[in-house]
Amino acid sequence: MASINLIEAFADFKDAENIDRPTMMKVVEDVFKTLLRKKYGSDENFDVIVNAEKGDLEIMRRRTIVEDGAVMDPLAEIAYSDAVKIEPDFEVGEELYEEINILDFGRRAILAAKQTLASRISDLKKNVLVKKYGDRIGEIISAEVYQVWKKEILLLDEEGNELILPKSEQIPQDYFKKGENIRAVVKKVELKNNSPVIILSRTSPSFLAKLLEIEVPEIFDGLIVIKKIVREPGERAKVAVESYDDRIDPVGACVGMKGSRIHGIVRELKNENIDVINWTNNIQLLIQRSLTPAKITTQDLDNDKKQANVYLKPDQVSLAIGKKGVNIKLAQELTGYSIDVYRDTEGEPQEFDIDLQEFSDEIETWILDELKRVGCDTARSVLDLTAEELERRTDLERETINEVRRILNEEFEKG
Repeated sequence: MASINLIEAFADFKDAENIDRPTMMKVVEDVFKTLLRKKYGSDENFDVIVNAEKGDLEIMRRRTIVEDGAVMDPLAEIAYSDAVKIEPDFEVGEELYEEINILDFGRRAILAAKQTLASRISDLKKNVLVKKYGDRIGEIISAEVYQVWKKEILLLDEEGNELILPKSEQIPQDYFKKGENIRAVVKKVELKNNSPVIILSRTSPSFLAKLLEIEVPEIFDGLIVIKKIVREPGERAKVAVESYDDRIDPVGACVGMKGSRIHGIVRELKNENIDVINWTNNIQLLIQRSLTPAKITTQDLDNDKKQANVYLKPDQVSLAIGKKGVNIKLAQELTGYSIDVYRDTEGEPQEFDIDLQEFSDEIETWILDELKRVGCDTARSVLDLTAEELERRTDLERETINEVRRILNEEFEKG
């Protein structure tokens, strides 16, 4: 039998288990019909028969037997005298099937066909991969660390497909070693140089959403809905949840008994603080809840400008702002409002004040940070407290406190 062995190309097909047989047959047929068109000018009267199991194929040529001298189309017809040389029993009007010796195409053409076939299989594999992960965007997957680089980590899934976890999608405290299994969410699938690149993320809000879905059955069952998640990866996250069943406390269900449900997620996110709050359409109440753990006294809203002025007791200011301003930043993202924090002056007129940071050339940074930690971020907020109160609330010594108060008082006396 005249055939060409394509076992290597078919082995590639078998490796790509997700490529279905009809697609495989069509690809092989297309490649060899291209070969036929180049040699004969048409592929209409040829059948490409593929044996995927054995890894070979044959090409059959179909022609109608006509009277001698009546051949109008040499590709579709054959003269009776030529037909009986192949098989003496043939008669005019019958179909003649003749096997084409593929080696007649020439070594160079056959090699080109095999290369084209390998390229088409590669493209099919890429398409399968793009579809597989395109359908899984937003899902959590587990993969093994294969290579750790400065700007990204290369991971392999269970089928050996390469996945990328960029540095920008890693939690700042993340540290992974080769061979370690890590969880991340599929963020997007890109094509670079015609190759699929699957990007994973551990910083995306959807990663936290999926972790909650795994840990909290009520979310998985749809009894609790996550309305919005905002994150500063590794630092703090705020999750607004709502329940459509009055018997279910959505915050309690998410946190679990003694924090049992949330603890596992906090560990996965490298001790990221997670504030779970009840969602509400009342924007005033939502702003109040979003500034957790701070407790606000009053607030003024400008709904047109989406601006909120929030007033708090002095000791609550630093809690509202949070470390590096993270808490207020997340509250603004959650509510969609710009939030300004003010000390509650209980109706007294606002006095001239100076930001504490303005004194950084006279007062050491660690002292300023300690004062800010207890809610004192302006000069007057420090002077409003007695030296005894400052000593009790901070880790500063009396001598340091007195020196700070002296510097601040001098500034106001100048004015």
